[in-house]
Parts: sequence; structure tokens; C-alpha cells
Amino acid sequence: MPATLRKQVEGSQAMAEAIARCRPEVVCAYPITPQTHIVEAVSRIARAGRLGTCEVINVESEFAALSVSIGSSAAGARTYTATASQGLLFMCEALFNASGLGLPIVMTVANRALGAPINIWNDQSDSMAMRDSGWLQLYAIDNQEAADLHIQAFKIAEELSLPIMVCVDGFVLTHAMEPVEVPEAEAVDAFLPPFAPRQVLDPDDPYTIGAMVGPEAFTEVRYLQHVQQLAALEVIPRVAAEFEAQFGRRAGGLVEPYRSEDAETIVLALGSVNGTLQEVIDEQREQGAAVGSVALKSYRPFPFHAVREALGHAQRVIVLERALAPGIGGVVVADVERALAGLGIPTHTVIAGLGGRAITRRSLREMLAADLGDLHFLDLRTDVIEKELTR
Repeated sequence: MPATLRKQVEGSQAMAEAIARCRPEVVCAYPITPQTHIVEAVSRIARAGRLGTCEVINVESEFAALSVSIGSSAAGARTYTATASQGLLFMCEALFNASGLGLPIVMTVANRALGAPINIWNDQSDSMAMRDSGWLQLYAIDNQEAADLHIQAFKIAEELSLPIMVCVDGFVLTHAMEPVEVPEAEAVDAFLPPFAPRQVLDPDDPYTIGAMVGPEAFTEVRYLQHVQQLAALEVIPRVAAEFEAQFGRRAGGLVEPYRSEDAETIVLALGSVNGTLQEVIDEQREQGAAVGSVALKSYRPFPFHAVREALGHAQRVIVLERALAPGIGGVVVADVERALAGLGIPTHTVIAGLGGRAITRRSLREMLAADLGDLHFLDLRTDVIEKELTR
């Protein structure tokens, strides 16, 4: 097993160290809470001379940050950026350009609620809103996995020539102190090959990328993008297996079942809530309850086969979501139900943790014991709702 540096560290700092080990050549981002600490730390590492010729570029907005990233990636540079919340939505046009051009940009999304009303705390509304932008999306359970996923993300993105979001819960992970092992640079070099771009803008050999495409070919272009996304369903678990073989710990992949093999009720969730959920599963198991959980690690592409295999024996499935689609309900549940089509398993959507509201073990215990309907809001303050509706 390669040498690693294990220390008690803020999540943002651990991610920054892992990103630096990947030797990005261009880092461009605009500050927005709770992402800022990550890029600040990467910038300090670069200023200290530990990133060689890496260029850290200051810009005037998140849209500019991704636009510069598109240019640097198209010119053949290993490129990294980060954002959150409104910043991600401000990038919307450029997000589709990056994926449509097949540029392997790695971006951290420090998940944060969307306004209005303004809220700087965690939920996953931002990345969920951009789920169909053509970017791969991976979700971390804890800060160890958040650091490890960035190392895997560069390898996945560059092999597929697709951009990738590493989604980490804002504040819950970015500002939390945890013991994290960050591999030494030499070990990462052995895992992550030098960037060999599939397309490079070269003044000595000029050609056009991103030209206009008419009706006669646009469907085919989009279809090829879809095929590349589906190819990630093989690449993501393979890279995770390669990472485990080299570094001796599991991280990433498509799904992670937890005590679910014989479970009657299985809860599926994304991100850091899985840590609390697993503690509750352990408590309930000690009391004889047949419950388990499944952490969804890859949301795009959505691993339909893996989800069906992990949930298909359950008598009840609860999809715990940290985002709300007003007028519909859950976001992830639609894909889960498609994965389980024809099995007749009741699915329940539970909306929880919006705007940073804590998801407690007590609330999760009550959720597991409740007779849930199609849509349930965890810890909803009904007195406030009734007062407003009356007004």
C-alpha cells in the first residue's frame, strides 16, 4: 500500500490536497460559499510552487470561470474548477458547452440550497437542477471519499473525455474536521496517467470545435454524447476497483449497499446523510428490524441495473432526497421507480434536510417506523404551514 498522509483536517483542505496531487495545469474559479476554501487552498499550494507551472486564474464570475476552463481544456490542459448553488446555475450555458464539446473538466460542487429565499446551507438542489447538462455526477458520503473521488474523477473524465462533477455536501463535509488520508503525489502519479487529450486546439494545426450543427446531424451528436455517458457505467466501477487495489480502501463506484441483503425496507440516499442513516440502520438491526440502506454514488449516469439489483428484493423502498421539485415532489425517485419497473415494490419519497436543516437519527427512526404516503416531508413544521395558508 502506498504511503499516505493521514491527519485531522477540514474537508476542503483534504480535497484541495487531493486535487493538487492530480497536478492540474489550470485552476480557475470564482469564490462562493461553501466552495471557497477548496480553491483558496489549491491557490496557496500553487503559490508555494508545489504545482509546477499550474496557472491559477482569477475571473469576474462563475460563468467566466467555466468559460476559461473550457478554453484551457480545449487547449490540452488538465483543468479544475469548483462552484456551488447560484454559481452552478450561472454556469448553465457553459455547462452544456463543456459536455457537448467532450472536455474532461473536473469540478467540485459544494452542494448548497438555491434561492430565493437566500440560503447558504446544504441541500442538493443545485446539482439536481443540472442533472441533464451532460456532466457525470458522483456523490461523496464523507471527506475521505470526497478526497478519493477527485483522484478518480480526473482518470474517469480523461478516459471518457467527459466533464465530471464531484458533489460534496456544503458545510456538512466542506467545513467538517475529519481524519483523512491523502495519498502522496508519487502514488497518485502511478494511478493517474499524464493527460493525453483527444482534441487539442493548436495554432500550428488549426481546426474548429463547437461549430454549428444543423438538423441533419444534431440528433447523432447528442446520441453519441448519450453513448459516452452510458460507457461511464463500466468505467466508474472499474476505476473504483483500481483505486481500491492500489490504495487499500473503497471509494466511489455506482452504489454502496449497507446491511440490505435481507432487508425488507431499504432507504436509498445520496451524500453525507448516509453516515447518519447507517448508524440508525445499526440501531434498528439490534432491535430486530429488517432494514438496510443503499448509497447512490453515481447519479449521472444513473445505474439502473445496479439500483435494481440492490433494491429489487425489498418489500418497501424509501428514497430520501435533499432536493424538492415543486409541483412534483422528489427528483431521484423517478429514476428509482424506473429501475424497479415491473417489480411491484412500493416506493416512498421523503424530502429532508432542505436549506441545511439537520437530519437527525431520531427523525430517521421515526421515518422508518412511519406509514408513509407517496410524498413525505421530514420534520415539516405544520404549525407554520397552517398559519401561512390561513393568512
